[in-house]
Amino acid sequence: MTSGIDLGRPASGDVIDLISDDHRRFELLLAQLRLGTADRDAVRRAFADVLVAHGEAEEEIVYPVLRKAASDVDAHDVHHGREEHAEGNDALLVLLELKGTETQAFSDAVEELSNLVAHHIAEEELSILEPARTEVSTKVRWDLGGKWAKRRNQLIDEGCGSVENLRRLVAAAQRDGLLQDA
Repeated sequence: MTSGIDLGRPASGDVIDLISDDHRRFELLLAQLRLGTADRDAVRRAFADVLVAHGEAEEEIVYPVLRKAASDVDAHDVHHGREEHAEGNDALLVLLELKGTETQAFSDAVEELSNLVAHHIAEEELSILEPARTEVSTKVRWDLGGKWAKRRNQLIDEGCGSVENLRRLVAAAQRDGLLQDA
């Protein structure tokens, strides 16, 4: 795990609130990358860990339950969420593979990633999280929150945002047809 950058270490809570908290964390870290207000290399590595852990834990733990428990969350929403996670991972891999952080290529890669993440956040919050807030019981949401947080933190501790792991995730997404340009 990258030290000195707050990645959050939730242990419990309403899964919708925990996921939304991470979304705000993504926005903050992306702003730091765009503005250069912190060590860009450290921020991109920290961002990689939290983005990958967040998405993987959602797909493993949250999406399957919400699809069953919320009538307004359908298979299309879940599949589309997985596609957007794959697109984000692909853009993140490009960013991580760049050698320098003070180049136009770096700025362009940050902008591409920022746009993809902002789009995903907006869609996920509207089409998955908001319906779940009203259709899924508080007990289920808190149970999911604890499981999601535990898995997310475990993935961060394992260094899930490494270039090698991202290459593996992107290759799997290509095989699964989740990346349109692949």
